[in-house]
Amino acid sequence: MAVITLRYAHAFEQVVVSSKLDPAAALSQLRDFSATYAGSADLREILMDPSVPKEQKLKVLDAIGGKIGMYPQVRNFVAVITEHERLHELDEIINEYAEAADADAGVSDAEITTALPLNDDDRNQLEAEVGKLAGGRIRAVYLQDSTLLGGVIVKLGSTVYDGSVRGQLEQMKQRLINA
Repeated sequence: MAVITLRYAHAFEQVVVSSKLDPAAALSQLRDFSATYAGSADLREILMDPSVPKEQKLKVLDAIGGKIGMYPQVRNFVAVITEHERLHELDEIINEYAEAADADAGVSDAEITTALPLNDDDRNQLEAEVGKLAGGRIRAVYLQDSTLLGGVIVKLGSTVYDGSVRGQLEQMKQRLINA
């Protein structure tokens, strides 16, 4: 990832915060534009062609922005990226912005692995406990691994919390070997 991608993402984040926009809506609008851009060879040709006047490109962006309901700030950001010939980096910029917005909102990604599927009440309770570990809200992805026998393994960033029966048996085995 390029330093320039980070700069654009953080600049957009500052615009969203200073304009008091809904970060999730701004992200959704950027993703909608990116999908539209990726899906249309004609759009890519118009926006990437240096011989197409800036005013014509802005009219195209305005038409797209109207159809997908973009905030003016999102449209302006896309216009800046277009003008600086960075549309090929849009997905990277979006990913960086999403991470920065999550960090500002105190949202962490958690990977939760269980032996059996959990019901909604168990998921909510587990997410509340993991949120305490993370120091904020979490966005959980659930996996299932029947070899755990029971319990749960939680991965927050690079930290792994192993509360599985398999993990406890492994720890007990190591203690017996070391004794």
